[in-house]
Amino acid sequence: MGYVSAVPVPQPRAARAGAAAASSGGRRSLAVALLLGALGATVVLLSAGQIWAEGTASVGGGTVPVEADGGTVTGVPTALAIVGLAALVAVFAVRRAGRTLVSGLLALSGAGAALAAFLGASDTDALDAEAARITGDTAASVSGLTHTAWPYVAAAGALLILAAGLLALRYGKSWPTMGGRYERSGTPRAARKAPAAGVAADRPEDLWKALDRGEDPTHES
Repeated sequence: MGYVSAVPVPQPRAARAGAAAASSGGRRSLAVALLLGALGATVVLLSAGQIWAEGTASVGGGTVPVEADGGTVTGVPTALAIVGLAALVAVFAVRRAGRTLVSGLLALSGAGAALAAFLGASDTDALDAEAARITGDTAASVSGLTHTAWPYVAAAGALLILAAGLLALRYGKSWPTMGGRYERSGTPRAARKAPAAGVAADRPEDLWKALDRGEDPTHES
């Protein structure tokens, strides 16, 4: 009659529960980061096409309306939003140190776009240049200058990109990688064969399964 050796066996169910909880948290942070990054970039790109500043310029004894959209005021938020989108996708194509670098780029893109949009909210040069173009007078200036809320909307969208980058820096290591289930050769990894009945198992979960079947996992046939 065989005896089961007194070998301490870890609790596989608790370990699996912990791994499942960590995986669930990783999936949630991934979904939130994707939502924030995509939404933020969309808001920035849409805001850049709206009127940021407006006023009037004197010409021929009268006045003409002058306005400048976000792209005329500054092209930095648009460019950085596109960079942020590219970085958001690239996060899944790299791993380890590369993923950290790309996540940092994503966060910096959001921060830079937010700063540029905030500074653009008080810009007057773009409107003066537009007034000079319309009137043909390089010395023309704008009166009744007002700024809309769109620069601040763009800044808010950029902050969402920044938040996505910070999430990637914090939780990105637990996110999946493109093609992670394949080896470098491009072929699927071979599935591990289950240990045959009566053969000693080398994993804690196999030991428990053998005990449940009423077998001695330490006995070799």
